[in-house]
Amino acid sequence: MMPSFRMTTIFVLLAGMILGGSKAQQLIPTFYGNTCPNLTTIVGGVLQQAVQSDIRIGAKLIRAHFHDCMVDGCDGPLLLDNDAANGIVSEKDATPNQMIDVDIVDDIKTALENACPGVVSCADILALGSQIGVSLAGGPTWQVPLGRRDSRTANQDGTSAIPSPFDDFSVLQRKFRDVGLDDSTDLVALSGAHTFGRARCQTFSRRIGTDPTLDPTISDVLVQICPQGGNGNALANLDSSTADDFDNNYYTNLQNNRGLLQTDQSLFSTTNAGTVAIVNRFAGGQRDFFDAFVQSMINMGNISPLTGSNGEIRTNCRRIN
Repeated sequence: MMPSFRMTTIFVLLAGMILGGSKAQQLIPTFYGNTCPNLTTIVGGVLQQAVQSDIRIGAKLIRAHFHDCMVDGCDGPLLLDNDAANGIVSEKDATPNQMIDVDIVDDIKTALENACPGVVSCADILALGSQIGVSLAGGPTWQVPLGRRDSRTANQDGTSAIPSPFDDFSVLQRKFRDVGLDDSTDLVALSGAHTFGRARCQTFSRRIGTDPTLDPTISDVLVQICPQGGNGNALANLDSSTADDFDNNYYTNLQNNRGLLQTDQSLFSTTNAGTVAIVNRFAGGQRDFFDAFVQSMINMGNISPLTGSNGEIRTNCRRIN
């Protein structure tokens, strides 16, 4: 049974939200306090309803938010459809994003446009929706810095900056550093989002039966889901123990060689990697994980946002105004 939506707030000092200069400083949790005061209630209501039919909604949102932020910052171009008239080549068609489902964003945007038209950006919907999705799955709640505006362009070529499940550990670390994230704590904490959700067979099937860092008992289960020559888009749980709960079991899985993706297990199996001690710390204390995850999500959400008069507030997240 899914935990109820918890309104308990983890208060984070505003100074801890600042990353990357003056633009990031303009993001504040109360940004819509006067213009859309029921924002959190509206978004929470849509998501509470949605998880009744799709338990993976929270995982889908946080993945979309992460993929959006890793390409030129957190400004919503991932949500744009192809639009030849305006020169938009959709990022959704790039390999890392082809299975991303953002239909829930349309539902949230419709509800917000009915309540406070032209006010809340699509980029902020991804950020706030990710927080509420985590909370609905039993994870922490935090005050999300808001005030992002939406990009009027997309950068499909730039999606190569998104971490791939096939990346070597050094490449994974570099991609985090390239956007100003820490290649140890931020990397391990944000990877913890894989404590819920699913992954496609094609992202890990080459490991089954061949990778010594994958527990053979897990391989035996996975081969039934992902038989050789089978459907590469079939899904397996990222967390083999508590698939739909947001908890620290992801890290105990890594300690037992049960990380599904190569990049997951590399956090614990890479020789002399500074990430091993962090995995052990998070495995031993869920509060430590939650606290670090909150700060890392804030750090990620502050990657190069558009603010002030830059960009726009889209009325439809799939198209520029």
